[in-house]
Amino acid sequence: MGKVKIYLIIFLVVAAWGFNVTATKILVTNFTPVTMTAARIFVAGVFVFIFLALMKRIRRLTKREWRTVIIASLFSVVGHQYFLSVGLTETTASNGGMILGTVPLMTAIMAVIFLGDRLTLVRVVGFLLGLIGVSFIVIVGNEGLSEVSIGDIHVFLSVLAQAISFIIIAKASPTLDPRLLTGYMLIIGSIGLFGIGLFLEPNGLDSLLGQSNIGIWAIFLASAVIATALGHMFYNDSIGKVGPAATAIFLNLNPFFALISAVLFLDEVIGIAQVLGFILILAGVFLGSGAYEEIRRKRRLKQV
Repeated sequence: MGKVKIYLIIFLVVAAWGFNVTATKILVTNFTPVTMTAARIFVAGVFVFIFLALMKRIRRLTKREWRTVIIASLFSVVGHQYFLSVGLTETTASNGGMILGTVPLMTAIMAVIFLGDRLTLVRVVGFLLGLIGVSFIVIVGNEGLSEVSIGDIHVFLSVLAQAISFIIIAKASPTLDPRLLTGYMLIIGSIGLFGIGLFLEPNGLDSLLGQSNIGIWAIFLASAVIATALGHMFYNDSIGKVGPAATAIFLNLNPFFALISAVLFLDEVIGIAQVLGFILILAGVFLGSGAYEEIRRKRRLKQV
């Protein structure tokens, strides 16, 4: 598959993820968040395995691969999905979407720490701009430190967990198909989330079984199949082909689609602080992810 097709797939995945922030916000207001998320992730995992079975890509894992799957699922599914679902019960979809926009920045920072990526002045400036942008949304947008939403903090923790998972996936065994990795991660992670749900939400199953709104279940299935199953499967596959930094650049569009969906479907109002934070995050990701330096490098090669 050519790079253009890979980048188009990543673009569509990121668009789905942006709209999925609003979908998740709707779901966590109609279900208990952790139990609902466990069920949604499990459905996504089952769908991935059906997809892989049709492609005849399912196989047993080695001990080393199992280790990778378990560690990645703890960060990518249990950590990321837990903090995101709980966080969105305590903040707006627009705030959540913009904070999720820092995933490329956090991925770049983790790549410097764990993969030995080069740290330059431009990238440092990008890291700082991104963090200032988050501060605008979390602190200024909430009228000071005393009014900081715990939901914003939870969403930011979900960002850290996802960034770490991307590094783990990038370092996964080259013999492990990223799509198979995704399927195992989703199933194992959903079991972990379900265990947390049983402890934190004793009435979680009653909340699921008692929901009779067909529209809510349609959103549940769309989120599970399109955003979670297909989204993570294709995105993780892309990481293995073009690397975590290149794929993460497209996540710049995540907050854009999240903002559009929040305004269209939830009637949320975007304030000046959020707009400024959004601009700073975009600038920070552009510089901090290495995209700016890559563009300059390609221009210089063309001039030679």
